[in-house]
This record gives sequence, C-alpha cells and structure tokens, in this order.
Amino acid sequence: MTTAILKQHLIDPAICIRCGACEAACPIKAISHDSNNYVVDPSICEMCMACIPVCPTGAIDNWRMVPKAKAYALAEQFSWYDLPEELTEAQLAEAGVDMGALGADAATADGPLQTLAQVEAAAAQSAAIDPTQPGVGVAVTSYNAQLPPWSAAHAYTNLYGGRAAEKSVTATVVGNVRVTEVGREYDTHHLILDFGAMPFPVLEGQSIGIIPPGLDAKGKPHVARQYSIASPRNGERPGYNNLSLTIKRVLEDFQGNPVRGVASNYMCDLKVGDKVQVIGPFGATFLMPNHPRSNIVMICTGTGSAPMRAMTEWRRRLRKSGKFEGGDLVLFFGARTKEELPYFGPLQSLPKDFIDINFAFSRTPNQPKKYVQDAMRERAADLASLLQDANTFIYVCGLKSMEEGVVLALREVAHGAGLDWDEIGARLKKEGRLHLETY
Repeated sequence: MTTAILKQHLIDPAICIRCGACEAACPIKAISHDSNNYVVDPSICEMCMACIPVCPTGAIDNWRMVPKAKAYALAEQFSWYDLPEELTEAQLAEAGVDMGALGADAATADGPLQTLAQVEAAAAQSAAIDPTQPGVGVAVTSYNAQLPPWSAAHAYTNLYGGRAAEKSVTATVVGNVRVTEVGREYDTHHLILDFGAMPFPVLEGQSIGIIPPGLDAKGKPHVARQYSIASPRNGERPGYNNLSLTIKRVLEDFQGNPVRGVASNYMCDLKVGDKVQVIGPFGATFLMPNHPRSNIVMICTGTGSAPMRAMTEWRRRLRKSGKFEGGDLVLFFGARTKEELPYFGPLQSLPKDFIDINFAFSRTPNQPKKYVQDAMRERAADLASLLQDANTFIYVCGLKSMEEGVVLALREVAHGAGLDWDEIGARLKKEGRLHLETY
C-alpha cells in the first residue's frame, strides 16, 4: 500500500521574529504560538496562503514533504530551534512513498504542489474584501495592503538574521531617555543605537529585532524581540549611522499580575556604552510615500507611535531644508492618560500648519473615555475628503484591539459621506495605501 504524502507548511524558528502577523492573517486559526515558536497545525491548515505575504522575514515560507502519517506534530514544532532537514527521496521511499508515481510536480494526497503564481492567487483570494453589512464582523486584515506606496524608497531587509548571536550585528547604546512619567503599569524609554562602521540602512516604518543576552527557561538563547524604528532614514542624529526605538517596560501581564518582560526590561535598563545584538531590518510594505503632495494619516496608540514619529520627523527635516513639497500630515494618537503618551511635549510644539494632531485619552479622571476611533469620527468630514484623494496613505500601529475599531470608523466615515467603503477599502489595499501593523 502506498503511503500518502503531505507537503507540510512549517515556520523557520531560526529567522522568525515572533511578530504574530502570520497568526493574525490565518483565517482558520491554523497558526498558534507559545513562548518559543510560532507553528502551523497540519490538521487544520488548508494551504490558503493568507499568511505568506504578511511575514516580514520569510520564515513562514517553508515546506517539507513528509509521509502524512508522520507529519511534524505541534509539540515537536514548539520544541524546535531550527527546521529539520528535508527528507531525501530514499527516506521517503523507505517510508512507503511511491516516488515514481509522485513525480517532481505531481499531485500529493493533499493537493497539487503550488507554483508561485498559484500561491499569490490563493493569497489574494483569501484576503479578498468581505462585503458584509457595515459595522458587523468586518475582516479588518482584508484591507491591509501587501504592497508599499508606489513612491516609497527601496527598503533593505534581512541583512542580518537568525537566532544565533554570530548572525547578528552589534550596536552600541548612545542614549536611553525616559519619555513618560514613571508609573506602576508603564515606563517608556527612547533608546538610540549606533552601528558604527557596519551598514544598517533603514526606512521609516521598518523594524529590527533585539536578541536579549542569556538563556531562557529551557537553557536556550532568547528569541529576538521586534521593535519599530522611531527615527527617520538619516538617523536619530542626522549623518550618523544610528537609529532610535520606543520601548515600553512590561510590568504587568494581561491579567494585571506583576511580571518582568525579558526584552523590555533589558532594553530599558541599558546604559550608554552597552552593546546590543541586532537582527534585521524587517519590513518592506509599511513605508511612507515620497512623492509631492502626498497625505499621511497616522493612527496609533502607545509605542505604536514609533513609526509615526519616524515619518513625522522625516517630513519635518524635509520642511526645514526647504525640500518639503506639501501634503497633509494628520495624527490620531491614543493613550490611557497624557502621562503615558510618549513624546507628548515635543508633539505639542510642532507647528499647526505642519501637522494636525488629535489626542484621545481613555482614562483621564472625571472625563469620558475617548479612543482614537472616537477622535476619527469627530473629524469625519476631513477624513472623508482625504479618503477621496488618491494621494492619501493611512497607517495604523498599536495594540491589536484597536484594529477593528479603526477600520469600522473609516467605514462609518465613508458611509456618512455617501461613499462606498468596500470600493474604497479595496482600492486602498490594492494601491498600497492602507497599512495595519498591530501587536
């Protein structure tokens, strides 16, 4: 009897940066994670490919031909630090696979081997716009662009990668400044890393991975943690090979229990002169437009402000040098209180004719709760006008919980102006003009 064969979808733990994009994109919850790895359940995965385009490192794009009865189980995948070697034809034949009947491109028991064109088509279909009733069950990831703006600068990615420290690049801490008041639940720092003579080109909207020193509870090296870059392309200090990060120290878990986040506490406690192991850069879609008169709408919460700060600062430097050629800059910035808002003071000092700032605080004493989507609705007329402008690009970054509210607010703004949101949302995605990056 011939053994059924499976082309099993796997995630490479050596280059995965644990950003969670694949799990969020999977429409059938075939992807899950623990403290070590993100994994794909072979009993659930339907090869829809929705997770492929969103991965910033390519860790998701791995396949192994295995006897179906011996597919890699979840427990085994969770324990990996590297992908297993591919089985040879001899090993497959020994397991009972009829290699002659299979052929190089023959169909397997679980469907045909897919070409790149088939993968892209499947991904596009799985991410198609959901024409459901407005405000009910909207699939927010359906609107997330998988292409950068047409005028974005070229992004370099994955110059340094892997879990092993020898595959990373060393950066030196040249600044560590607290940018929020110290609180029981929050403590946010602005860190500046210098790469010296090592090339590390970045753009606004990209991210890097930081490898904390030491070993985890299993005696293995810590996995990298991903952080968005908070400085513009020419550095935190122009002309220097450096960049900045916005990092919130984790002091509580989601249940309110005291906890010490491994990476966030390591980073926030760094001193000037300390060395840090960095991988990346990552990201080739969440990039700002560069053509004249392009409008940028930025919607963020907390440390999701990092890429927004980078975009704002690049525009500010262009304006200062006389190279800024117009275009609106609109910011919707949410936090529980103004004390938790990174860069609150500097934002207030920016010229009103340069950036339109809208704050939303959800826990101000004796005030009603206000979220970024509420602030967006208050500016519905202006947002509706921007939605109709082909030069408008929208960026959303912050907690995962904000995603649906923001997309629903955009839908309501469009409907309130008599516009077809499904048509607008599809166009924004197709043209690389709506980007969602949440965690």
